[in-house]
Formats: sequence, C-alpha cells, structure tokens
Amino acid sequence: MKNIAVIGSGTMGNGIAHTFAQFGFKVNLIDISGDALQKALATIGNNLDRQVAKGLITADDKIGTLANISALSDLTKGVAEVDLVVEAATENIDLKLELFKQLDKAARPEAILATNTSSISITKIASVTERAHQVIGMHFMNPVPVMKLVEVIRGYATSDSVTQTVMDLAQRLEKVPVEVNDYPGFVANRILMPMINEAVYTLYEGVAGVSEIDTVMKLGMAHPMGPLQLADFIGLDVCVAILQVLYDGFGNQKYAPCPLLVNMVTAGKKGVKSGEGFYDYAEGTKSARVSKKFQR
Repeated sequence: MKNIAVIGSGTMGNGIAHTFAQFGFKVNLIDISGDALQKALATIGNNLDRQVAKGLITADDKIGTLANISALSDLTKGVAEVDLVVEAATENIDLKLELFKQLDKAARPEAILATNTSSISITKIASVTERAHQVIGMHFMNPVPVMKLVEVIRGYATSDSVTQTVMDLAQRLEKVPVEVNDYPGFVANRILMPMINEAVYTLYEGVAGVSEIDTVMKLGMAHPMGPLQLADFIGLDVCVAILQVLYDGFGNQKYAPCPLLVNMVTAGKKGVKSGEGFYDYAEGTKSARVSKKFQR
C-alpha cells in the first residue's frame, strides 16, 4: 500500500495527509475548495517547520513530505488509482453517505474506504456501497502528527483482512491502533463526550465557573486540559453533533446535549474555530481568557 487519498483539507484532513506523506506515502489531498487546499498546504508547511525546529525531522524531511502531497479538487481523478481513501469531511451523515456513494464508484474495486468519523456508524456508511467488507473507521486524534492513538472501527461487515491491513498501516505511521466495534461513539467519544457534557451542566447549574471546573479536572484528575477548554478545541458544534449521535443511538437521556451547549452553538460560539466559546481566543489559543459571558 503506497497511494493514499484524503478527502477534506480541514484540521483533521491536512493532519492525516501530513502524517501519511511524512512516512513516505504518496497522498492526494482532495477538497472542492481551492482556497481550502492552499490553506491546508500552508498549515502543513508551518507544522513541518515546527517539527524541524524541535529536531523531530530534518529540513530535507520537510521537503520530501511536501513533495509527497498533491492537492486536487477533482474527487474522481484523485481516488482513481489509490489503495486507500480516508474520508475526513465534515461530521455530517448525509454528506458522508453521499461521498461514499461517489467513492464506491470512483475508487478501484480493491481499494479500502476508510472514514475518520468520530461517532457516525461505520455500518451505515458502508451500507451505501457495494464493498461493505472494505469499509472501516480510521479515527485519528487531533493533532494527527502528534497524537499516537488511532481507533480502528469495524463495521458489521468489515472483513478480518481489511481490519488487519489498517491496523498494520497505522503502525507504519508509528501510531498505536486500537480495534473497536461499531457502536455509537465507539470508545473515545462514548466516554469523553458525556464527561464534557457533564462539565457544561456543572457550569449551567451554577456549581462552579469555567476556570474552576477546568482547574479541578487538570489538577485533581491529571487531565492535560480541562473539559470546557477541550470542548472549545474540538468545536462545540462537533460536541453537539456527537452527543446527538449518542442520544439517537442509545435513546438514553444522559447523552442529550446540555441546553447551554446547544444555545452557544446556535449563537455561533463554537470555540476556537469561531474565536470564542467558554474562553475568548481573540489573543490566540495560548492567551485565552474566560469568555465575558462566564466571568464571575
């Protein structure tokens, strides 16, 4: 396996492309927006510069990595000859189902179709293809070049051989793959999102303020980042979407997103991506302050 296509050039997509390219794979990074592709290549270049500055890679490694990435806006052309497609588009089920219908027609019959979805059913995604046994979840963590975990999610029909191929592939990227089965939220988000939601409820009910809640979890539970700040980095809209998948999948009220979280997303306060969530990022992520809305 040598040729990879990555669908979507956002935060996860450019990180996945960066990682594959750094380990010698030829990568077609595909997005319908030319501007988004240019922004993604710039981001990859900047992230590679940071790796060079830290002594993790050489300047020649950076040149080689960038040379391994081709930016394309034509999906059919971009996936025609690849061995693996990794879809990293927006966490929207209708979009993903439409993409996988297209990928099934455009990719070689032997190609594996993977999705980086953090919560949507692999089985449902596979159901719109004629190769359900070759559809699998490959859930990378953000930031992809840094984080070691890859959740490898087997759909109902995913074959043993495809699962093993993807597990081996993740190890070639110096990641740690963990095989899980296809149930709402998989492992990472089934555990993480209720914790974030409970932190929001703790704020909503006036138990404590933003920085107090995050400080308790950082200092008391040894979390590197508090749950409210982490939610900002994930994207509050993404948190709501994942919680809704959990709620729909299990029918359990404990997964229903907190009204405060829903209101913030409705108001456009989505966290880092919008410049404000529980914290204000006007001066950058490293100088974030509690949003005026929540200052006590």
